[in-house]
Amino acid sequence: MLTREVRQWLEKVERKQYSYEDAMYEFMRFSAFLTREEMIQIKKRIEACYNS
Repeated sequence: MLTREVRQWLEKVERKQYSYEDAMYEFMRFSAFLTREEMIQIKKRIEACYNS
């Protein structure tokens, strides 16, 4: 289950308040605290946001 902070960060990413590089940097910073499934889910959401 994603924490409130991660969900808020994802909302900002989806509104494109971060560049792709900044979003991936932040993702790498807190990815150590996530499960594998959560990391895959978040990475797909980030890529979908910036690929469209």
